[in-house]
Amino acid sequence: MPPPPAVEHAMADHDSTAPPTSELAAVSIVSTSSPSSSSMSSSSSPADLEPSISRTRIRDILAGGEALFGRHVVVGGWVRTGRVQGHGEFAFLAVSDGSCLATLQVVVRAAVHHQPLARLTATGTSVLVEGELKRPPADVKRLKETVELSVERVIEVGEVDAAAYPLPKKDITMETLRDLVHLRPRTNIIGAVARIRHQLAYATHRFFDENGFLYVHTPIITTSDCEGAGEMFQVTTLFSQAEKLKEDPVPSETDIDAAKLVVKEKADAVAQLKAAGASSQEVAASVLELREAKENVSILKERLKLKHGIPYEDDGTIAFENDFFKRQAFLTVSGQLQVETYACALSSVYTFGPTFRAENSHTSRHLAEFWMVEPEIAFANLEDDMNCAENYVRYLCKWLLEHCREDIEFIGVKLEEKKKLENIGKLAIERLELVSSTPFVRISYTKAVDILKNVQGHEFDNEVEWGIDLASEHERYLTEVIFKKPVIVYNYPRGIKAFYMRLNDDLKTVAAMDVLVPQVGELIGGSQREERLDVLKHRILDAGLPLEPYEWYLDLRRFGSVKHSGFGLGFERMILFATGIDNIRDVIPFPRYPGRADL
Repeated sequence: MPPPPAVEHAMADHDSTAPPTSELAAVSIVSTSSPSSSSMSSSSSPADLEPSISRTRIRDILAGGEALFGRHVVVGGWVRTGRVQGHGEFAFLAVSDGSCLATLQVVVRAAVHHQPLARLTATGTSVLVEGELKRPPADVKRLKETVELSVERVIEVGEVDAAAYPLPKKDITMETLRDLVHLRPRTNIIGAVARIRHQLAYATHRFFDENGFLYVHTPIITTSDCEGAGEMFQVTTLFSQAEKLKEDPVPSETDIDAAKLVVKEKADAVAQLKAAGASSQEVAASVLELREAKENVSILKERLKLKHGIPYEDDGTIAFENDFFKRQAFLTVSGQLQVETYACALSSVYTFGPTFRAENSHTSRHLAEFWMVEPEIAFANLEDDMNCAENYVRYLCKWLLEHCREDIEFIGVKLEEKKKLENIGKLAIERLELVSSTPFVRISYTKAVDILKNVQGHEFDNEVEWGIDLASEHERYLTEVIFKKPVIVYNYPRGIKAFYMRLNDDLKTVAAMDVLVPQVGELIGGSQREERLDVLKHRILDAGLPLEPYEWYLDLRRFGSVKHSGFGLGFERMILFATGIDNIRDVIPFPRYPGRADL
């Protein structure tokens, strides 16, 4: 089967060039006599609303450079550093708004701000100011500045108590920042990660859109276990129900009889009104009271079934029929099974969202909540799947090189300072260049094991033998030492892969594949899905899973079964690969892991 044309030519025709930054600046900067002008506002603003303000991004100002001298703009941001000079006559603020790594120098004169200028200079202070963009004076101390904002009006200030502010001017460790998850976006390194994450998400949607995929929102709450590992977070209201019963006891039979009596009274009232020829409004109001009385009886009957504490069946199992969904429910570990339903109708689809794993792991590679990109392609075999995965990863790397080079290089510099190592930023750029331009090596699992078993002069912590799930050290050795490029390993032993992966003719392996890259090892895991109904049933049972929760999944094979394939890319792992950061908790905005779920 030839690969889908859209996927095969993913890298050939796309235009990954964003509009020139100078054009963005010209569009977003509004030269007006009033800061309330806005391209998004209507011609007349309601008198009872505060006028809107058109704020210009610092990124656009710095990109515009000399062409923007003389323009009046409004800038908002947070002070990175500040100082007062000229015996209190001037304040120089390095302001960042997060649109780029660099700051804009903002000059405030005492005549403009009728408060002590020192109150503007504390790190973390927010300012919204209006002024004129100018060329900085020829001062050797400020040669790095190409443009500055001479403030004419201070619109808003959010002051900071410098003694209490937990983010100092000097560098702070990544470990400490994890305890300040609500403030760490204000640091340069986390801001850079956020911009990289945004660009990767945007590039993901762009890649799949260009190749004819539809974006499907799969559920976060599920009743099936995609991986069959059982390490899932349960979704239940049984505990909250038990707590409520302490405050609001279960109704008695007498309470229900009383509620039924109210229903009879309301029904009689309706009958009397109709017999008396009452107006339709009077009858309708009485019918509404009757309906509410009936609903109250239904609620009381449902609550009568509740028992104090967690309800159990006679065999000791939890009675989930009393739960919100009337059955066990979990946070999803993958949207793959659900998105397959759309692939089996719309051909090429993908989902991109949070997934959850209740794995009590404290390593630098594990999170309890993480994001996955999961495409699914109908009429596609394993090779089609590998082609799509390779093109997607190369697309992302090329996009980062074109749009995030400054942030990646900066992160490298900061990591070099923290780790006392050299060339981290350079190596990150080289990795992206390598992956974006080099065809991936493709070898079978059996071949990979043979290569690793014959390695001389290096001892692995985990022994290599056929049938094991390759450890990160094995994966990285293949891609960093043996081949020095990305590697796709395919046809894994059936015993270490999920039930939905297609069983090969040798009955020992499945049509699975992993994409391995330097720095992180496995970046993508995928497979051709098992489309044969009888084989899939046996695979589910062999995994120790009941058939009932997967009947809907089996229906996809009963009715118009189709060969199809897909994969999942760990979004945070892609960021680790791109930046060289070594702890996954530092590349997701709000990390969740054992013992921590801040905010």
